[in-house]
Amino acid sequence: MSSLTAKMLVAYLVGVVLTVATLVLVFDGVASWRGTVYFDEDISEFAEELSEKLVFDASGTPVGFDEEARQYEWMYAKLKDDLAYRLLDASGRVVFASPASQEFWAASGPGALRLKQGNFSFEYAGQSMRGATEVVRHGGRDWYFQQAGSARLFELFHLEYAMPFMSKGMGLFATTLLLVFGVCAYLTLRRVLRPLHEVSASAAAISPRSVHGRLQVDRVPTEIVPLVESFNRALDRLERGYRVQQEFLATAAHELKTPLALIRAQVERMAEGKGPDLLLQDVEHMTRQVQQLLLLAEASETQNYVFTPTDLEAAAGETVQYLTRMASAREVALDVVVVGSDAGDESDASDAAAESHRSVTWDADRGALFTLLKNLLENAIQHAPAGSLVSVEIEADRFSVRDRGPGVTPHQLSRIFGRFWRGAHRRDHGAGLGLAICQEIAEAHGWTLSAQPEDPGLRMVVKKS
Repeated sequence: MSSLTAKMLVAYLVGVVLTVATLVLVFDGVASWRGTVYFDEDISEFAEELSEKLVFDASGTPVGFDEEARQYEWMYAKLKDDLAYRLLDASGRVVFASPASQEFWAASGPGALRLKQGNFSFEYAGQSMRGATEVVRHGGRDWYFQQAGSARLFELFHLEYAMPFMSKGMGLFATTLLLVFGVCAYLTLRRVLRPLHEVSASAAAISPRSVHGRLQVDRVPTEIVPLVESFNRALDRLERGYRVQQEFLATAAHELKTPLALIRAQVERMAEGKGPDLLLQDVEHMTRQVQQLLLLAEASETQNYVFTPTDLEAAAGETVQYLTRMASAREVALDVVVVGSDAGDESDASDAAAESHRSVTWDADRGALFTLLKNLLENAIQHAPAGSLVSVEIEADRFSVRDRGPGVTPHQLSRIFGRFWRGAHRRDHGAGLGLAICQEIAEAHGWTLSAQPEDPGLRMVVKKS
């Protein structure tokens, strides 16, 4: 059974049954444990009720009961061996009494001994009798109303009348509880679960054509909101991955169409005796574009990264060594500098030197960091004039790559991280995706990548967020 409504209703039904069963068991146990106590309470209440219905004459003497109490006189006449009453004055003289035998009250002992408020017991005809005396004060005089009854009579009342009545009451209570509260619980569950059905319908409507859709949490129960929000965050990640793939396919189709057309033209010209050099150049250019596009798609997916503590100076040194041949071909020098904190005291030159060479470690994907540094250095080398220096400067919370080239205009600063943007002073015919790849890698690590004009040149700064 996986239905939440069914589970809640079953739990409600079990709770009702257990509640009613507990009430019945408690009532039965208490009744069995305190049987004689209940008899005493019943006889006392009976005596008190009748004493309040006494009628007095003009001289203040009791003469009987009011009309409401007189309708029960038949009961005393029929049950005279099990139920009786009498009224005594202060001297113990009987003023009036029910039609009980003389032996009945004689068995209770001398009346004077009962002239006080409270319960008493005695034996009559082999039966246990319970009695109660109620003091009635009227006109400055005290009267003593006594009520007595057999234990078997009160047991009969309890077993044959009170208990069946209580059982029927319990059954009626349980039925009402099940029906009324059950219907209320069902309607409440339907109302509570209605937003979940709406959210489910909204989720089912999301498709690749409507991947931007999100589930609303306005009417969702508070306990379900975290689940819906987690689902929305998962949709955010899926949408981003979907957009990246769509952009990658569109970009690949756009960028590869022109080189393929050129290759086709070159192949056609080879039939006229032209050499394969131009064809090889186009193939090389297209191969670089494909590699850059694949790198861009990979860099856009955060799940491809494995983060480990990485020494920035070692990573920069490895990248510089990899690009040494390229830099030498363009007569550009490469350098890695770890910038330490200011020592503040010229006499501590050795301490400052040690501080300047302290290791700087960031959590990063080693391969992605290598690609980031390689692309930034390649871009700097392409724009650096011959005989200049391209430096990698490393600090505790940032590192930067600076060239000494012509730089870019303020208008171009906002465009250099766009896909397929190429600087005017670039020496090669790259795809224009290198800095876009750097931006994706930086965002995946939670870093910020920015460009800052220098005099001369341009500085690319990667900073921890």
